[in-house]
Amino acid sequence: MASFKNIDFKDQLKVLPETHGVYQFFSVDNKILYVGKAKNLKKRVSSYFKNKHDNRKTRLLSSKINSIKTISLNSEMDAFLLENSLIKKHQPKYNIQLKDDKTYPWICIKNELFPRAFYTRKKLKDGAKYFGPYSSIKLVISLLEMIKENFELRTCDHVLSEEKIGNKEFTTAVDFYIGNCKGCCQGMVSKEDYDKRLKHVKQVLNGNTYEVVKHLKINMGKLSDAYKYEEADAIKKKIESLKKFQAKTAVVDTNIHGLGVLNIDHGITHSFVNCLKVMNGSIVQSKTVQIKRKFDEDSATILSHVLVDNIEDFFIGIISLIVPEKLGISSEINEYIPLRGDKKKLLMISKKNAMVKRQGFEKLEVIKNPELTSLRLLTTIKKDLRLNDLPYHMECFDNSNIQGEFPVAACVVFKDAKPSKKEYRHFNITTVDGPDDFASMEEVVYRRYKRVLEEKKALPQLIIIDGGKGQLSSALKSLTKLKIQNKIAIIGIAKKLEEIYFPGDMYPLYLDKKSETLKVIQLMRNEAHRFGITHHRNKRSKYFTNSELNNIKGLGPKSIQLLLKKFKSVNNLRSVNIEDLNQLIGPHKAKLINQYFSR
Repeated sequence: MASFKNIDFKDQLKVLPETHGVYQFFSVDNKILYVGKAKNLKKRVSSYFKNKHDNRKTRLLSSKINSIKTISLNSEMDAFLLENSLIKKHQPKYNIQLKDDKTYPWICIKNELFPRAFYTRKKLKDGAKYFGPYSSIKLVISLLEMIKENFELRTCDHVLSEEKIGNKEFTTAVDFYIGNCKGCCQGMVSKEDYDKRLKHVKQVLNGNTYEVVKHLKINMGKLSDAYKYEEADAIKKKIESLKKFQAKTAVVDTNIHGLGVLNIDHGITHSFVNCLKVMNGSIVQSKTVQIKRKFDEDSATILSHVLVDNIEDFFIGIISLIVPEKLGISSEINEYIPLRGDKKKLLMISKKNAMVKRQGFEKLEVIKNPELTSLRLLTTIKKDLRLNDLPYHMECFDNSNIQGEFPVAACVVFKDAKPSKKEYRHFNITTVDGPDDFASMEEVVYRRYKRVLEEKKALPQLIIIDGGKGQLSSALKSLTKLKIQNKIAIIGIAKKLEEIYFPGDMYPLYLDKKSETLKVIQLMRNEAHRFGITHHRNKRSKYFTNSELNNIKGLGPKSIQLLLKKFKSVNNLRSVNIEDLNQLIGPHKAKLINQYFSR
């Protein structure tokens, strides 16, 4: 073990060993801040003091380290196991925390004369054999009932000994008279016979039902050959019961044996890892572990911690491991990333279990704190769009015009991923002639943020432009003129394939059609379009209402709108041939217009 103190670590770091091992960081008051493992202690520990860290928590940890201790080990597996042990013992502030398994049910087989099998939520170091943990108490109860029916283990709580059994100290229970107990306390069961039953029970609990059925079939054959048909029939019923139990739990090919499965699902602050144990094609054990992340740890790091924490317990007896990505903990563990088939199916079952646990956790958190729904959504948007900050304030722009007539634009504002309708704004395009979406977008974005800067209001964290590369480039020009192009993230969304464009990025981003991020962007785009179209219609209606044609008696609003839409202006209408007017609005109204302009 090596130990270093002092804030200046330059000299100490030079002499660190380049071996597998575990390192511990201590604070000024000698409290453990962090425990980590490394393939190369010197390189790993040095990285905390030489590199610039993007992660705020890592920077904070580095600034608080006052002393270092390292322990050299022979292998990475040894490092994993020791790291896990130290984290459990000291629970350092900056390490991820695995939620304790104490709430999970176990099946315990006591270390006693004629051992009992019962369920417990406490796993003690008492020499007993524990199976589990199991995902639900219902599964445990059904297992115990099946064991009671088929293997006739005792259920009483007598403290048995050879002397007490020989002296007939115990009275028989009701179970003895109805056939559910074979009378261990009365000396009516030999220890050899009971141990055989117990061996079968352990095999079943380990998921090895096949071996038990095979053994029972051999015994049934022997009894049948000896003409002991009643006893053979009793064993036949046990075999049928075990086969039914196996059929209920089988999910994949029964040739798949000794398999562990790990998969993960991430929430905002916590990750959820599901563990499955598969024997003879059946999931015999399942549990999901909740982990609070400290440094935005990646999936491989979290999965490795969970695996090592359960390798001597949950995963005992596994031959190979299915994972969503390579962990590389030890060459002794065969890791697979399945692409198809039954093993892929098991990986998806594990993923679903982790997701269900995460969703349940988040629903409870939202009940306690409703603001977490928005926070989770904003975190998702930040991650999907590769933003530096959470987009608490987002704005979206859209242009509206018909062949260049009545050009307008709209800006909608979302706060905490929800519409803030009081802050919606619409614009009349003033500097652009004709249908030019690019120039219109440039004008509107410039006017919007010039005013925001003048009024010293907060800028949004994200701007969304309804349009592709052209509209996005135009908007970016305005931000550059205002010198805020590096202060706001901006993207464009093209309608055809819902492509997301980033400034300076040649290739668009395609988000999953079901993703929450895309749904929010589409909602903002649709809101901007709706708000812009409403303003556009109001502007047209106002123009038509104030038209000189309203002075012509007998000419209604619909006819006026039709005429202006066709001929664009009253001045153009003065020179239109009366035959053209006849075709559009009929001879009577055409005559009224002709007479009006003649005067």
